[in-house]
Amino acid sequence: MDDILKGKRVLIVDDELDILETLEELLDMCLIDTAPNFEGARKFLDHTTYDVAILDIMGVGGFDLLELTRKKDIPALMLTAHALSPANLVKSIKGGAESYVPKDRMSEITTYLADILTAREKGVKKNRNWFDRLEPFFDQRFGLDWKEEHKDFWKEFDQTYRTSQKELRKIM
Repeated sequence: MDDILKGKRVLIVDDELDILETLEELLDMCLIDTAPNFEGARKFLDHTTYDVAILDIMGVGGFDLLELTRKKDIPALMLTAHALSPANLVKSIKGGAESYVPKDRMSEITTYLADILTAREKGVKKNRNWFDRLEPFFDQRFGLDWKEEHKDFWKEFDQTYRTSQKELRKIM
């Protein structure tokens, strides 16, 4: 897993210094830029090309940053604690996020980033590994009926993010 992350350029945006420091430690095999706010992140995005971005939602304009990364074709992982909700999960996916990870699972960040980068390298556009890993967490956190409010979205998600056998072979 470290192999695919080694030397990758990663932008991390979060308004909590301890989160930035923790992520830098967890991703020490990567080349990392950190920004504590939207403006700092925008400046980095204007001048540097990244392999992936990790974006907080609250306090840094995460959804606006997601739009900027999408326009630059930089895959983004949304990492959140305060904005952890079914509505923000849906908004993140609709906005083009490759993954939506609770800060409770931050210690597993290398797994989620490796999934994103592996899928991208293999040309797989809609990878749902992150969701398959986190669905039990979401069920526990939000309740078993949490998808009901956005059931049309989740039906489409299941169809769109269904991984074909050919795509599975690419990822493996």
